[in-house]
Formats: sequence, structure tokens, C-alpha cells
Amino acid sequence: MYWRPAFEVDLGRVLGPLKRGRGSLNILTDERGITWLASNTPDGPGTLALRRLPDGRVEAAAWGEGKDRLLTGVPALLGANDDDSEFVAHHDVVARARRANPGLRLGATGVVWDWLVLAVLEQKVAGKEAIRSWAELCRRFGSRPPGPAPERLRVPPTPAALRSLPDWHWHRAGVDIKRRTALLNAARVAPHLERAVELGGLAGRHWLRQVPGIGVWTAAEIAQRAWGDPDAVSFGDYNIPSMVGNALLGTKLDDAGMAELLVPYAPQRQRAVRYLEAAGHTRPRFGPRIELRDYRAM
Repeated sequence: MYWRPAFEVDLGRVLGPLKRGRGSLNILTDERGITWLASNTPDGPGTLALRRLPDGRVEAAAWGEGKDRLLTGVPALLGANDDDSEFVAHHDVVARARRANPGLRLGATGVVWDWLVLAVLEQKVAGKEAIRSWAELCRRFGSRPPGPAPERLRVPPTPAALRSLPDWHWHRAGVDIKRRTALLNAARVAPHLERAVELGGLAGRHWLRQVPGIGVWTAAEIAQRAWGDPDAVSFGDYNIPSMVGNALLGTKLDDAGMAELLVPYAPQRQRAVRYLEAAGHTRPRFGPRIELRDYRAM
């Protein structure tokens, strides 16, 4: 199918929050510039291929049981349902970031499960550690995607697949008991979790948090990817409060300080954070780093 958006689409930028470097076995861009996404949809597994054409149109193709849902969801995935027209920049640095990124859109995958698994794996650990676990689970317990997909692409493991794993496989993937328990809790009620997309906003995040092990940070990370929630700030993140504080005030902040600073941006606080990230703002490079742990050696 071909879709002509009413706005400039930058596939790399709008899909960037879904990627985790070479550890992202469920989404990748090949040498031809085609972006591939393998997903567990409520209809079953599916593969989506996207390419932006020179005339501005987006070419999309899909395969598998989830193909119809994936194709129908292309506009939302690329930010067609996102609207920043009422966003007001209360800081000059945010205003500059917005002007520098006019095509920034918050995309929505329409899927909870895949991004829940990734978010739980990223709880309270270094990014490299989480990506290693994500890649290991996708490679060994995910499935080959339908269609002519790249060899590396994998559909993330299903709830049933994770529930069937014995302890030593979790250990080999470097997933500690706390994150493993959260994933198993979610896997038991996985079909019900997709309702969070319908609820959206705070109600959707609250729905996700009924699962033991899914807290404020994890629910926000899922909401950002599942329904493009413009207000779901990742409170509890190691980097974001310092990044926001450094960008807006030139000083380090904690969660409470960031929450107070972002009050004027509600209900689009996460959009303000995304503008800052897109403009290249990062946390100051000082202070202790998160220690990399290898649970496989324990």
C-alpha cells in the first residue's frame, strides 16, 4: 500500500524510540533503506516493511496473521494521530528544539506486549545489559517473522514462550528474579493488557500498573511506544531528570525537581522531553555510572 502523509515524515526520527541499536532484533533498517518491524499483534505475528519514497509517500507491505492490523496502523505508527498544535514552549531552549525538529511526531505501535517485555528488561539496569537480554530472548525464544524479512529480524517471544522457560534460560539471558517475575506476571494476563491502548493516557498507564512489577517508569515507557502518550514522562529514569535539568536550568535535578519544572507542560510533558532529546541534550557526563552486571556469572 501507499500512504501520503499530510506532513513531512522522517522514518528514522519517529521510529527511533523503538530501536536499541544492533540489539533491536524486532526492528531494523536494511541497506536499501527499508525499515522492518516484527510484532506480536492481537491477531497474531506479523511483519511490516516501510520505505519513504522521494515524492513523500510511504510504501508499506505486511505479511502474517497480523498484516491487516499492521497496515491499518501505519499512519498512527508514523505519527498521523499526534497533534502538537496546542503545545506551548515555556522555555527558550524547548522553543528552539521544537523549531529545529518540525517533523517530530510521537508514533503509536498499537501493541503493548512487545514493548512491555523490553521496558521490564530495562528496569534498573544499564542499557547494554538490558539490550543484551532483549537480544538473547528474541534470538532464542522469539520466532522467524513471516514474509521476506532480513535474516536477523525476529518476532519477540510471546507470553506463552516466556511462561514456558525454565530457570536456566532466564539465567543465561541475564534476567534477574525481579524482572523475570514481573514478566511472568504480565504474561499471565497478556491479552487483557492490550486494552491499555484503547484507554490511553493516565487510564491506560493505570491499567498497566495493576500488574505487580509494572510501576510508573515501566508504564510510561510502554505508553510512549504503544499509544504515543504525549504526557507519559519516565519518572524514575537514571538519565532523564539530569538531562532535563541540565537543558532547562543548567543543573542536575531529581524526579521531584523535574516534575515541578514540567508542570506547565501538562498534558504534554513527554513531548517537551522528546524535543529536548531530539535536539541532542543529554545528562551531564559526571558522577557514578551504573555498574554493568552479568547475572549469568552469578
